[in-house]
Formats: sequence, C-alpha cells, structure tokens
Amino acid sequence: MNRPKYRNEYKYVIDSGQFAMLLGRAGAVLQSDSHAEGNDSQVRAYNIRSVYFDDVDNTCYYENENGTDPREKFRIRIYNHSDQRITLEQKSRRSLKCLKQSCPLTRQQCDLLLKGEPLQETGEEPLLLSKFTTLMRTRLLRPVVIVEYDRIPFVYPIGNVRVTLDCNLRASERCGGFFNAQLPLRPVLPIGTHIAEVKWDEFLPDYIYQAMMLESLQWQSFSKFYLCRRHTAKETI
Repeated sequence: MNRPKYRNEYKYVIDSGQFAMLLGRAGAVLQSDSHAEGNDSQVRAYNIRSVYFDDVDNTCYYENENGTDPREKFRIRIYNHSDQRITLEQKSRRSLKCLKQSCPLTRQQCDLLLKGEPLQETGEEPLLLSKFTTLMRTRLLRPVVIVEYDRIPFVYPIGNVRVTLDCNLRASERCGGFFNAQLPLRPVLPIGTHIAEVKWDEFLPDYIYQAMMLESLQWQSFSKFYLCRRHTAKETI
C-alpha cells in the first residue's frame, strides 16, 4: 500500500501586473490543466467553491493563526457550482509541505454534512469519510465558511509541478447555500490582489523557477480558509 505523499507548496500574494506576467510566462512553459474550461484562444479556468469545517472551539482557525505545525482541516469542494463532482478533502500541513487526501461524496451525503449531521456508518465507507464522521461526533465539527475563487491552472508532468493563479477570492458564512450559484459572497482581498501557488513533489525544474521569476516574488504563509473565516465571523472569533 502506497503511503500518501507530502508535496512542496509555496504561495505568493501578487498584484495585477505580476498576475499578468505570471499568466503569460506560465502559458509559455507549462500546459493548461485539462480540467479547465475554454478554447485555445481563451484563458482556461474553472471556479472552485469549498465549505470548511471547524469545531466549537474554532481549533482550525486558531491553529492557522498561531502557525501550529503539523495541522489539518476538512473541507467539501465542488467545481463550477455543480454537484456532479463532490469531494471530501483533508488538507494536512507539515512545515512547508502539504498533503491532500480526498474521497467522493454523493449529493445526499453532502446535504447531511452541511446540516452538521454525521453520516450513519455502514462499514463500507472510505477511511477518510469514516474519520471525518467520527470527528463530527467527537469534536462536533460543523460547516463554518464558504471559500470561493476562480482558478487558472497549469501543470508540468516532470516533478508533478502545478502552478495556479487564483483571483476573486470571496467568502460567505451562509453554508446552507453551498450549491446556490447566486449565493451572495463578500470579496476578501483588495481589488487587484491575487494569489499564485506553486506545488511540486521531489523537485521543481530550474527553468520553470527562472521562467516564472519566482526569485523576485516573496513567499508568504497564506491560508484562504483563515482569511475568509476572519472576514465573515468577526463577531464569534
């Protein structure tokens, strides 16, 4: 049985000029992710919406704030506001490396979890779903914030490199509206501010590092969950 592999993950907060520069350079040296929508004359992108879970003590929030290492959190994710692909994900961080584990959910399962109701286990669930269900019962995990953004993804197979440009970060505390495409969301970052992420396994090819001019960008510890939670739950945290 293969053990899950941690990946390197670096994040950069960038302005519109840097966004345009990275978009052009990434398009020249990387492949567009096949899951992104658009034709060859368009920027290929997709929408990501996630609902994050936390316990009654807001442990995940404070672990992010305090830089606790290691730490983990759970989320449910959909793409382009569709329920055709729903995944439960556990995001774990250890130093500058991250691990994402996931399993599929049905719409019925998701609707129950969004209500804060643990699923009735049958013994046939994926281990990740079983773990999450147990934590809902023991730590009282419940949905706390919706995080949404638009992503332009690029990939490179050698080194399993993934470069993403995320824009229009927005949030809502109305977790019951998770599947509502018209759900009102609050912008979180200043106008013209975006996020670049670079992920790889064992190595990042040097020519990609140089082409993307990563040496001129400043790496930042950045959590979309933490920032969106801080902007939507000031009265409770």
